[in-house]
Amino acid sequence: MRRTALVRIKERVIQNFFLLVALTSILVLTLIVLFLFREGIPIFKTVSVKDFLFGRFWYPTYDPPEFGIFALIVASVMVTALASLVAVPLGLLSAIYISEIASARVKEILKPIIELLASLPSVVIGFFGMVIVAPFLQETLDIPTGLNVFNASVMLALMAVPTISSISEDAIHAVRRELREASLALGATQWETISRVVVPASLSGICTAVILGMSRAIGETMVVLMVAGGAAAIPESIFDACRPMPASIAAEMAEAPFRSDHYYALFATGIVLFFMTLGFNLIADYISHKYKQVGTATL
Repeated sequence: MRRTALVRIKERVIQNFFLLVALTSILVLTLIVLFLFREGIPIFKTVSVKDFLFGRFWYPTYDPPEFGIFALIVASVMVTALASLVAVPLGLLSAIYISEIASARVKEILKPIIELLASLPSVVIGFFGMVIVAPFLQETLDIPTGLNVFNASVMLALMAVPTISSISEDAIHAVRRELREASLALGATQWETISRVVVPASLSGICTAVILGMSRAIGETMVVLMVAGGAAAIPESIFDACRPMPASIAAEMAEAPFRSDHYYALFATGIVLFFMTLGFNLIADYISHKYKQVGTATL
């Protein structure tokens, strides 16, 4: 009896410790969000929400200043969308190869390498894009500058691929072996088993991996600051320079006078970026639960 009581006390202490850690994390994140809103909302005393979101000109130091972030929003969406066109196929196909096709030895080599790529500092990827990729694009395509939407998208795709591949591989690997064996026993080929059984059964985890990878891309700062070109104008093609929202915040925050309209506008830009990232995560959660339920019902 005494031993049982000690075990229960120990379990309760551990539960309370983890509860405290979780509540601390939630409290810190809540305080960060409250600070973001407190510092960003005052700009709307100077400019309306409509003009702020859909204004075409971002000239915060002019007299009078103009605080329109539509060009920044378009740049962020354009870079993220193009990065997804590169990262999603590469990440998903590499996950399928590692989980379903590669031998055990090849898998032991490739999976750690991909996970190691996810730990590369963003400044290293940005430096690679600025020093190697930008001159190559400029000379090969004969364009004015290699620091553009395309360069930024490729670099963001390189950052998103390891996340998409690693999480997707885990989701595919988690599919029960019995499903594969039943499909093969019915005469399906390996590719038919992968495309019609394994991938649909792991679609919940794959969709979550894609959304999380794109969330990282849209919130990335250093890469777009170094290779996007820094032009606060709506890009007309993928080879034009641009300035996504994270790059604008990072480039101008140190120069903005404390508690000035410029300062408040940068925090308001952060609020817009927060809602965009939140939307990505809500979509990921919805898709994850939806396809999880559908997959469970089907299986």
